Amino acid sequence: MKLFKRYIFVFLFVMVASSSYAQNQKIAYFDSEVILENIPEYQGIEQQLRLLSDSWKAELSQKDKEIKELQQDFDAKEILYTDDIRTQKKTEISTLIKARDSYMAQKFGPNGEYFTRQKELLEPIQRQVFAAVRAVAQKQGLDFVFDRSGDIYMVYARGEWNLNEAILLELGIAVDSLDDQ
Repeated sequence: MKLFKRYIFVFLFVMVASSSYAQNQKIAYFDSEVILENIPEYQGIEQQLRLLSDSWKAELSQKDKEIKELQQDFDAKEILYTDDIRTQKKTEISTLIKARDSYMAQKFGPNGEYFTRQKELLEPIQRQVFAAVRAVAQKQGLDFVFDRSGDIYMVYARGEWNLNEAILLELGIAVDSLDDQ
């Protein structure tokens, strides 16, 4: 019984100590989407990626059109073809579909050129933003900083803990006011 009381005492002590520490923590948030939208270089990168993506999508559209035309031609003339020609046409269509799918994976797949290029272009800006967040957090003596635009769902946040403006100023970007964001 004495051991049980000792465990209860230690447990209560830890709870009281941790709750008083939790009350002294300073927590803030920022919205990385708002920050990125206000960085001029980011707009240029988005435009580069959009142009690249649009050109690849146009090529995919052309490949789809070619496949569709071949399929329609095959469907219209299928009864006129011999078994050998029918097999040859199906193989041709199948080869074009595989080539299109391969092209799509090469350009837009998880390890595709689009995501590789996106990472290559955005990584320096992201490093700058996180360095600015770290600097602002240290200046303001914050314990935790959350990114509101990510998977973390915030039901409520007082505006005084919004670091967007301070981070943009740390990055050297003048802002009028971001109160709405």
